[in-house]
Amino acid sequence: MSFSSDSFYGYSVKNIDGEEVSLEAYKGKVLLVVNTASKCGYTPQYEGLQEIYTEYKEQGFEILGFPANNFMGQEPGSNEEIKEFCTAKYNVEFQMFSKVSVKGEDQHPLFAMLTESENPDFKGNIKWNFEKFLISKDGTLLHRFRSGVKPTDKEMKDAIEAALKN
Repeated sequence: MSFSSDSFYGYSVKNIDGEEVSLEAYKGKVLLVVNTASKCGYTPQYEGLQEIYTEYKEQGFEILGFPANNFMGQEPGSNEEIKEFCTAKYNVEFQMFSKVSVKGEDQHPLFAMLTESENPDFKGNIKWNFEKFLISKDGTLLHRFRSGVKPTDKEMKDAIEAALKN
């Protein structure tokens, strides 16, 4: 399956407050799309995500966080509870969206496209919370990172910086 900017920007998603947001609003920005969870061993990555968001946001970088309860029930809360948790515990300022399914029969179409799109890393199902998809300014999937890659790891920051330069 090919991944084009038309297909990426063609999606609308609900933000954490339930308001419809067109991904077209993010055209021209480098994006990191992440499936998140509040009760996971990787949950402290919220801190690193906020750190890189703060570091790069002035250069046209955005993080789109999508809570998902697909892995051992590690995101059981409502959107309101998730928002409160992210704000109170991690001071999250980047955009969080309504809870979605990132795999299985009820997989959100955006994640179906992201997981099946060609990229230099790998494709296929998301294996756990906090997988990351780096999207270019023109809506192309540049890289995909598994959960174990921290947001502040050199390979992640190098990829973000390279995308911001293009």
